[in-house]
Amino acid sequence: MNTDSRDEIEQRVDRLEREVELLRAQFEARDLDAAAATDAATATDAGADVVPDAPTDPLWFVNTLGRHAPGVVMMAGAVEVPAGPVRWQYGLHAADLLAKDWGELARPIEALGHPVRLELVRRILAGTQTTAELLELDQFASSGQLYHHLRQLVSAGWLASPRRGHYEVPVARVVPLLVLTMIAAS
Repeated sequence: MNTDSRDEIEQRVDRLEREVELLRAQFEARDLDAAAATDAATATDAGADVVPDAPTDPLWFVNTLGRHAPGVVMMAGAVEVPAGPVRWQYGLHAADLLAKDWGELARPIEALGHPVRLELVRRILAGTQTTAELLELDQFASSGQLYHHLRQLVSAGWLASPRRGHYEVPVARVVPLLVLTMIAAS
């Protein structure tokens, strides 16, 4: 047997092993889904709140996503902020993200690239809403500096001004902001 034939056979065996592993994972996932459904039904009957697979699988979200939407990158959250509850999710296929011109993404990311702007967004998300309240923060020597940073955040879509002198984080930006802070902290 020549070297090319041996390499070709090894590649085929590697592919087959990967396919077998994928099939095995799919069967295990079905078993986990069935067990989780049974556990959820039992817990629901008992009146308990249940997050499927969470107690037994530290990657329950990723595994669920992989079973239901393979190839998708997703961010999601269910949080309480002073403005009220936010339940939000957004996903895109990885292929679509990789095909996108990433240069177009620089502006919104750049707007958050200043420590003062990050603090502004954090404070506004936490409930501080008026320019008068924001001016009480130690970061600003003048109202001009504050308005400069606020304009940058509003034009990038991270903040909205529903009326003069008041600012808020749009609901559709709450979870992405928290995801970005998670990314930076990881």
